[in-house]
Amino acid sequence: MTTGIHHVTGLTADAQANVDFYAGFLGLSLVKQTGGYEDAEQLHLFWGDAAGSPGTLVSFLVWPMAGRGRTGLGQVSELALRVPVASIGDWLTRALSAHVPVHGPVREFGEPVLRLTDPDGMIVKLVGVGDGPMRIRGVTILTDTPQETASFLTRFGYRAAAVEGPFQRMESQSDVVDLRASAGFVPSIPGAGVADHVAFRAPDAAAVRAMRLALKDHGPTQVHDRKYFLSLYVREPGHTLIEYATDGPGMAVDEPADRLGRILMIPPEAAGRADDLRVMLPQFALPGEERFPMRDLPFVHRFHRPQNPDGSTLVLLHGTGGNEADLMPLAHQIAPRATLLGVRGRSTEEGVNRWFRRFDATRYDQQDISFESMAFAAFVAEAVKGYGLDHARMAFVGYSNGANILAAILQLRPGVVRTAVLLRGLQPLEDPPAPDLTGTRALMLTGAEDPYGRLAPPLETALRAAGAEVTAQVLAAGHELTREDATLAARWLAAAPYPAEG
Repeated sequence: MTTGIHHVTGLTADAQANVDFYAGFLGLSLVKQTGGYEDAEQLHLFWGDAAGSPGTLVSFLVWPMAGRGRTGLGQVSELALRVPVASIGDWLTRALSAHVPVHGPVREFGEPVLRLTDPDGMIVKLVGVGDGPMRIRGVTILTDTPQETASFLTRFGYRAAAVEGPFQRMESQSDVVDLRASAGFVPSIPGAGVADHVAFRAPDAAAVRAMRLALKDHGPTQVHDRKYFLSLYVREPGHTLIEYATDGPGMAVDEPADRLGRILMIPPEAAGRADDLRVMLPQFALPGEERFPMRDLPFVHRFHRPQNPDGSTLVLLHGTGGNEADLMPLAHQIAPRATLLGVRGRSTEEGVNRWFRRFDATRYDQQDISFESMAFAAFVAEAVKGYGLDHARMAFVGYSNGANILAAILQLRPGVVRTAVLLRGLQPLEDPPAPDLTGTRALMLTGAEDPYGRLAPPLETALRAAGAEVTAQVLAAGHELTREDATLAARWLAAAPYPAEG
């Protein structure tokens, strides 16, 4: 019977930091990078041995800039990786040299253990066992129903092996699950540094179907084709999410076995959006590859760098409820060779991302607009300096709320933005100043059916009065963006890309 852990999946807030730890420090191989099968706009990274073998796989869903989760009941609290027992001292030295948080060594169930903390705060144990290559040794699960959880795990080929303090060890043919009795502990909260689930190995699809039938009285189960394996999902009595995943088809089903992880894959269900997703998903550099270090700036931001950049940069300001990646597909259509810099607004008082506080859809907090405009001007200056960007070849694209803050920046901070594309923008200022915008170019695209379109002309009038060169067009659209927006913006930008800096 095939038993043991297939893979463990966690959550990370920083793809590059995750790469640096699991590939750069631990030496695991990237065997798959794909858009998520639940959410194609979410990057999913798989680490393991070079062949992507079940039992070596550790995967991470990337939630950019996510808050730290909380380790608690109903969750995998620790991942354990097996390393040669004689290498524990070397790993301790490496961790200290690399400034990786480390505790130990200690002995647990007679085995030497080092506890490392990954960049998101997840505990990764290195356990000295034998002399074989690195693979999953086990996981620790926090449960307030240890006996029920232990009984449930026997379905997947585990048996009771030993008890040490609050830990009950369950053992398969190849690895272990340690159950920590944690009655009264806090429940888990999803977030960075927290495990999402543990997957156990199923020999084939028939075993998955049989398991689903066996669990018909247990509670809800779901079966999904993840392309690389067929999976059943169920929660054990202590509420930890368990996956039962087939060994095949495996990671080489869509890539050569000697080139696993080289190409960003898109789930079949999202194939129609493949080009957009390849622009939206986070980029990263593997060890030894050229990288672009990120700077700590006032706004959350992300770059997309095309294969053959032309030295220009499009700075993107999303609409209400959006994020730094939302406008990247549109921007890539506008200027395929431009570097894209997506920025996230900082106002979240209504539970969604915006650029400034508001009282209703058309009445805005003027003081907050002024403050955020000043902060964004500082962000631009620091980004130009920190990333070596050419300010003379920067264009700014804003949509809806992002267009509104861009309009405010044009008027309150003249010179910061010299080329602007305002998509469904309006005048956000109640008492606009009279800046000198000579040499500034702006394209305003308004939807004929946009309920807020009637508020666009005052902005156009103010920009023209300040000396800006304004091109204003009305599209056969509502407030939503259309392909015509990209076409018109690309044509406008190409006609006279960037004004000379004054």
